[in-house]
Amino acid sequence: MDAIDLAIIAELERDGRLTNVELAQRVGLTTGPCLRRVQRLEADGVIRGYRAVVDPAAVNRSFEVLLDLSLEAQDSDTVEHFEQTLAQAEEVLELRRLFGSPDYFVRVAVADLAAYESFLSRHVMTIPRIKNITSHFTMKTVKTA
Repeated sequence: MDAIDLAIIAELERDGRLTNVELAQRVGLTTGPCLRRVQRLEADGVIRGYRAVVDPAAVNRSFEVLLDLSLEAQDSDTVEHFEQTLAQAEEVLELRRLFGSPDYFVRVAVADLAAYESFLSRHVMTIPRIKNITSHFTMKTVKTA
């Protein structure tokens, strides 16, 4: 990757809806070479996709909770079942396996406290071999990616 590829990536991270014409102007290329570079970055997996950033309140998911979660065992069946179960839950925005303690970081978005309690009861507490769950309630989001 050269400086132009990095400039393309930076511009698309700022605004993934740029037209090829706008992007080419911003990075100092003509449209043909710019489009070929973007297509190559997509094909190589550098650019993995594009998404919309949605206001959580508009979709009734403004109550965000961060979970620290540990399992009783780290065998492959326990880990695989836990990860598959939580990854399928629409309330889970992010699921990360960590080194050290806790074993997992889970970011959840729901409508309110009652919806969070329901999520815990329906999804998390039904998974066998969970040792510990600590919930952290978001007071304010200062910065997101």
